[in-house]
Amino acid sequence: MCRLLGYLGPPMLLDYLLSKPEHSLIVQSYQPLEMTSGVVNADGFGIGWYHPQRDTEPFIYKNTLPIWSDINLPNLGRYIESGCVIANVRSATTGSAVDLSNCQPFGYGSMLFTHNGFIKDFRHTLYRPIRSRLKDEVYQTIDGTTDSEHIFALLINECKTHPDIPLETALYNTLQTLKELASSYHVGVSANLIVSYGHRLIACRFAHGVQVPSLYWLRDDPAYPDAAIIASEPLFTSNWVSFPENSIISVGEDLDIQIHPI
Repeated sequence: MCRLLGYLGPPMLLDYLLSKPEHSLIVQSYQPLEMTSGVVNADGFGIGWYHPQRDTEPFIYKNTLPIWSDINLPNLGRYIESGCVIANVRSATTGSAVDLSNCQPFGYGSMLFTHNGFIKDFRHTLYRPIRSRLKDEVYQTIDGTTDSEHIFALLINECKTHPDIPLETALYNTLQTLKELASSYHVGVSANLIVSYGHRLIACRFAHGVQVPSLYWLRDDPAYPDAAIIASEPLFTSNWVSFPENSIISVGEDLDIQIHPI
């Protein structure tokens, strides 16, 4: 399991998202409260963000160290600001290498993606079936060995196959494919995801055959006005709303939130 964070709103220093809250992503890395497997998230981390004034491809910073051990992060956090941020602290699945290529978020073009969850016994179940579904150009983008990156590849493949559909629909179709494969191979899957192109956040809370991991959203908190936050666990005491099980939530540029059942 991992812990996720997504932010959409006025440009904000990373420090105010990653370390300032009382139950920040850094705290969640060593003292998570709602993980369904694992104890700590010490197998690396990553942060993806978009430039607040220019439409450029996102920037990604990763490290295989635990997030609390990276001496560069406090300085970066007090310098970098963005209106759209996705972050992840990793708890590696047994047998999965602690490697930069396996740290999240993953990026493709202007898209950022992060995943919390797992495919049970991935290397012996859905590894090859997922790869067999991919166009060669998408297959070639996979650098690491995680189930997370393969789920991302399924999403990229769906976007390329149907370039005119909304991202919510592409995500829905990806989850249906994942569910179909999981059913065929009698394997459990959980997939809490956050995806963005920089101006919106799309997220889901999904599982098939296993417990659904926690995921919450918050909008217009007094400490973060005109903003929406998505997180595996509440970052601080406020009116956090738990995602419905097996749902997709889209956060628009105007912070309008829509919920779609899966």
